[in-house]
Amino acid sequence: MKVSTRTRYGIRAIIELAQRQADGPVQLRSISRHQGISEKYLEQLMTIMKGAGLIRSVRGARGGYMLARPASQITMDQVFRCLEGHVLLMECVKDASSCNRSSDCVARGLWSDLEQAMDKVLKEITLKDLAEKAKAAWRPDYEI
Repeated sequence: MKVSTRTRYGIRAIIELAQRQADGPVQLRSISRHQGISEKYLEQLMTIMKGAGLIRSVRGARGGYMLARPASQITMDQVFRCLEGHVLLMECVKDASSCNRSSDCVARGLWSDLEQAMDKVLKEITLKDLAEKAKAAWRPDYEI
């Protein structure tokens, strides 16, 4: 399994919004510059996250993007699913009829356990948790 660029970049962008939530709306240009993501692509990601109710936009000269609710109330499961969709490691986990060996396949249990473990981790970690970790890892040569 490989996480898409859309998900990796979207998570970086929303973490920056969480880190800067006290500053009010953050302009797309600023996030683009700090994260090294093209404005055009970032705009697409913001539209997806806005549609999912994770962020909101503010119009005007001091406009930009901000979280739609506190970072402590946004789980990484919500962000991940919004950007990546449901991840299915193996089709047989969801649909046993997709494989004629599903009924006696020991590996099928492994795939199911992996999916459940990933779901558990994503549901336990909030955006606030990652924003705090990012703050702790802050480098002096990086300006927000």
